[in-house]
Amino acid sequence: MTIALDQTAVPAATNHAGIRRWLWAVAFLVFAMVVVGGATRLTGSGLSITEWRPVTGAIPPLSDAAWALEFEKYRLSPQFQLLNAGMELADFKFIYWWEWSHRQLGRFIGLLYLAGFFVVLLRRLMPWRETAILFGMGLLLGLQGTIGWIMVASGLEPGMIAVAPVKLTLHLTFAGFFFASVVAFATWLTPLRRSEPMRGRAAAWFLLLLLFVQIALGGLVAGSKAGFTFNTWPLMDGALVPSSSTLFAGTPVWENFVDNVALVQFNHRIGAYILFAFALWQLLALRRAAPGSGAAKRATAIAGLVLAQSALGVVTLLLVVPLWAGLAHQALGFTVLAMGVVHLTRTEQAGR
Repeated sequence: MTIALDQTAVPAATNHAGIRRWLWAVAFLVFAMVVVGGATRLTGSGLSITEWRPVTGAIPPLSDAAWALEFEKYRLSPQFQLLNAGMELADFKFIYWWEWSHRQLGRFIGLLYLAGFFVVLLRRLMPWRETAILFGMGLLLGLQGTIGWIMVASGLEPGMIAVAPVKLTLHLTFAGFFFASVVAFATWLTPLRRSEPMRGRAAAWFLLLLLFVQIALGGLVAGSKAGFTFNTWPLMDGALVPSSSTLFAGTPVWENFVDNVALVQFNHRIGAYILFAFALWQLLALRRAAPGSGAAKRATAIAGLVLAQSALGVVTLLLVVPLWAGLAHQALGFTVLAMGVVHLTRTEQAGR
């Protein structure tokens, strides 16, 4: 994802430095938010807070009576009644703090972004076009928060013990969109160390598309808990390609792509193979066309990260998704995304 900025119209580099620091701080916090969100999901904490109170919800329970009230609200939820009926208050506090921390970090990101945006706007540090882009990114951040609540609300419906996989996938994917836009803007404002001819523009765009597709497929795996099944590799259900009766056991057919853990996991595996193959092809192509260039070096780093991410995914699967491995896999996935965004942004800059 690139941000089409007119650098000739942007104020002096001293202003850029402050804006870059602000954007990189936001990007780092979004990265942390994704990791905390993964921990919230893996600890089963996401439905512990059953109300959406953007302002007053920042204050946690401060007394025994307040804790008892929050626990009673959770006791009315389907997840408690169907899955956690034996939970004690101490256990509830554990999952509550995870979800509260996730939401609190989201509030802080929103405030930090809003404060930085108003500084840019009121001090006119950027041209109107770039300021409008920052405003649009802020709307994307607000939309992401709304999607987060819609996701939680889906898990509070009668008969539900977890959030809907599609809505979790949307939540994760839109986090990726916002993260990518912030990284792209910050990268664009960072001066190039050297000029180089533009190489592999179409490949850089396609790589970023593959990264987003793989993140979405990973969201479906997480939402459907598909990683807790078929914990072998490279075979799955005893074969490289499971039988059609396994992959398409449900009806209608399209629901298998969301609800059938076999097909959901298989698609994520295939996505990883395709992503690595393309990253390797890009590396070889750029080394041949522009050896020693910045593009070739970035392609080398991306291919290495994709290989490491794939290996970590296999380890996570074989170990049946321990908390540390699940979080590391999610964190490294967003690291690869950041590198893909930087690569595309620099490639676009080389052509201007």
